[in-house]
Amino acid sequence: MIFSGRNAGLILTAAASLLPSIFAQTVTYQAEDATLTGVTVATASAGYSGTGYVESFDESTDQVTFTITSAETKLYDLGIIYMGPYGAKYTRVSLNGGAGSDVSLPETTAWTAVSAGQVLLNAGTNTISLQTNWGWYLIDALTVTPSTPRGAHQVTTALVNSNSTPATKALMSFLVKNYGTSYISGQQDTTSYAWVESNIGKSPAILGLDFIEYSPSRVERGSTSTAVEDAIAFNARGGIVTFCWHWNAPSGLIDVAGQEWWRGFYTDSVTFDVEAALADTSSADYALLIRDIDAIAVQIQRLADADIPILWRPLHEAEGGWFWWGAKGPEPCKQLYQIVYDRLTNYHGLNNLIWIWNSVAADWYPGDATVDILSYDSYPSTPGDHGPLSATYNALLSLGNDKKLIATTEVGTIPDPELLELYDADWSWFVTWNSFVEDATANSLDFLNRIYYSDYVLTLDEILGWRGTSASSTTTAAPVTTSATSTTRVSTTIVTSTTSSSATASSTGAVASKYQQCGGVNWTGPTACVTGTTCTAVSAPYYYQCL
Repeated sequence: MIFSGRNAGLILTAAASLLPSIFAQTVTYQAEDATLTGVTVATASAGYSGTGYVESFDESTDQVTFTITSAETKLYDLGIIYMGPYGAKYTRVSLNGGAGSDVSLPETTAWTAVSAGQVLLNAGTNTISLQTNWGWYLIDALTVTPSTPRGAHQVTTALVNSNSTPATKALMSFLVKNYGTSYISGQQDTTSYAWVESNIGKSPAILGLDFIEYSPSRVERGSTSTAVEDAIAFNARGGIVTFCWHWNAPSGLIDVAGQEWWRGFYTDSVTFDVEAALADTSSADYALLIRDIDAIAVQIQRLADADIPILWRPLHEAEGGWFWWGAKGPEPCKQLYQIVYDRLTNYHGLNNLIWIWNSVAADWYPGDATVDILSYDSYPSTPGDHGPLSATYNALLSLGNDKKLIATTEVGTIPDPELLELYDADWSWFVTWNSFVEDATANSLDFLNRIYYSDYVLTLDEILGWRGTSASSTTTAAPVTTSATSTTRVSTTIVTSTTSSSATASSTGAVASKYQQCGGVNWTGPTACVTGTTCTAVSAPYYYQCL
């Protein structure tokens, strides 16, 4: 996420993936036969189905509206057959006049089918509209196919870093254990976190923090941060910590009104060229990139010393292009991601990181070998749109071949847990960004109370003891939706959790330093603490820490 001044209109709520083969039950609705508003029927681009296609999506109110009848209330897969000769675009899909979601239409000069996610059609007559959004695309038809139950997820608990610490492995096992059966709550920044506790009476399970102020180009200008201390304090409560990094560019800060130095993570506020820097490893800018990564490594090491695993999301929202690390397209960004991974993992030996990738498009993906979790940051252009983001979820499911956990790592408006269950959108967790949680337009107080007290949403009091979760190297866990109104949760996970012991004297003679784990379920490390600290139960019997 960004701070004040971000163009919310660029933040997309759904993405598209290639459609699977069309089943016999698929019904195709021709665009030229639909209700047209501000658009026209054309025939110049050959290869369309029916008698034509629809074009001229150039005004914000232009749309094509399909009328669809369903015999029962049922979940359907939507597909759009389109051509995108003018570059990558987005269309906005809405059901029965609702808020809708944005679906990506990649550039193509051939008629192409993409997934538009899923819709829950009412028994009887429904309408589905495709509205301009970015515009300048051609629509041939809409396909509607009854959704079929999805099998169990083939998600692995094995981390890409085989040297990950026991606590890091336990965290991943805990996430996989709950994947498809719950939605773990989270909140960005300590001030907004406190607001949730005061106004909702519940504590989010995850605290989101940012390494932004540790960026050397900010430190040089007087910035300071307590993010690491905040993480240590939250860990002592038994919570889960996630970090992003709004990486202030290492050089090229424009620093004029509207492009101040503290906006140095934005593309429009820097002249730093990531592609050029990476092309010359002997350049000053390349050296500065390494310097910056090393500066963040110091802070991650502090957390490693405290035995705190991190849900780590570097180079987030890259495909949007609004941050400098994504400004030059996918290849430099993927190259930089691999450098960050190698530097932190292999050079600095930091083994407390769970690596999260945060772009949806396949050409931006750095690959399975360095990514543990796939994710998406959601800021619907319609405030209060609590939709399930099913198109985006399905795109990420395809990107990771259903072998990677998937999370909503930032949200402005929180997806409705009831819709997540209905749509089989098994997002692992959410982190509401800063004051969006306090914004009654994005998230009403009634809605927040409903989700925080939902049986499907896990809060801090319900995740204590996650450090005691163990697992074999592979697991499967998933829901299977049998109908639109009846959801059966199926968990075939082979994750197990045991209950045992608190701290005892160390049999090896090793001593745990301040903030390190010293006992609890499955703990095999040192149980004696350094002088001046005591092995203290943080969430007995699962986790004890030298405090």
